[in-house]
Amino acid sequence: MLVIRLFAILAVIGIGGSLAAWMLTGNPKYRLWAWNCFRAGIVVLFVFLALFALERVFVPFA
Repeated sequence: MLVIRLFAILAVIGIGGSLAAWMLTGNPKYRLWAWNCFRAGIVVLFVFLALFALERVFVPFA
């Protein structure tokens, strides 16, 4: 759980920083970077949740 929390904090900092840079400069590459960070964060979250679900399914058989 610590890894998920750490990754979530880093993702929020990256997204917030990119959006702030986009608002200050108007350069659309920062908005794209924020969108890519958001998508990567969602993918990593779903992978961790899937691993936890698989653990709950397969541990009773061990």
